[in-house]
Amino acid sequence: MNAAPADQIRLLDLQALDTRLGQLAHKRKSLPEHAEIQTLEGDLAQHRDLLVAAQTQESDTAREQAKAEQDVDQVRQRAARDQQRLDSGAGMSPKDLENLQHEVASLAKRQGDLEDVVLEVMERREAAQERVKELTGRVESVQAKVNDAAARRDAATEAIDAEVATVTKERELVAATIPDALLKLYDKLRVQQGGVGAARLYQRRCEGCRLELNITEVNEVRAAAADEVVRCENCRRILVRTPESGL
Repeated sequence: MNAAPADQIRLLDLQALDTRLGQLAHKRKSLPEHAEIQTLEGDLAQHRDLLVAAQTQESDTAREQAKAEQDVDQVRQRAARDQQRLDSGAGMSPKDLENLQHEVASLAKRQGDLEDVVLEVMERREAAQERVKELTGRVESVQAKVNDAAARRDAATEAIDAEVATVTKERELVAATIPDALLKLYDKLRVQQGGVGAARLYQRRCEGCRLELNITEVNEVRAAAADEVVRCENCRRILVRTPESGL
C-alpha cells in the first residue's frame, strides 16, 4: 500500500487521539467512586435488612402489648363487677359471698400478674423502638454517603464524557483527511493490536512493540519509497517514519 508521507504522519495524530479515548474509557470505568458506591450499597442493604427485622419485632411487640393490655382490662372489668356485687351483697348467701371474695382476690392476683406481663412487653417494645431509631439513623447516614459518592461519580463521569465528545470530534476531523484504504488498514490493525494500529519509528525502535529493528529490517525500511506504507516485522503495526527514525 502507498500513501503520501503526510497522510502517514497524520496516522500518529489519529493514534494519539484513539489512545486518549482509550484512556478516558478506562478512567470512566475505573473511577474510585464505583467501588466506593458498591461497598456502601452493600452496607446499606445489610442495614436495611436489620431495620426491617427491628421494625417487625417492634410491630410484633406492639400487638403483644395491645393483647396483654386487653387481658388486663378484661380482668379489671370483671373484678369491678364482682366487687360491686360483693359490696351490695343483695340476695347472696354467706357461702356465695365467701366464694365471691375468693374470686375477687384471685382476679386481683391475676390482674397483677398480667400487669407485670404488660410491663415486660413494654420494656421489650421500647428496646425494639430504640433499635429501630438507631438503625434508621444508620440507614440514613449510609444513604447520604451513597448519594454523595454518586454525585461525585456523576460529576467525574460528566467531565470525562465532555472530553470524550471533544476528542471524538477532533478524531473525526483528522480521520476525514486520511485516505480510506489507509484508514481501514489502520482501524483493522488497531482492533487486532490492542488499540494501537500505527506506531512511530524512533531511533530504529518501533514504539508499538518497543523492539529495535535489526540491521536487515532497518535497511529494508531505508530502501522503501517515501510513500510506501511499511509495517513492523515484529508486531505488524504500520510503522511511521519521521526525521527521528534514525535511518
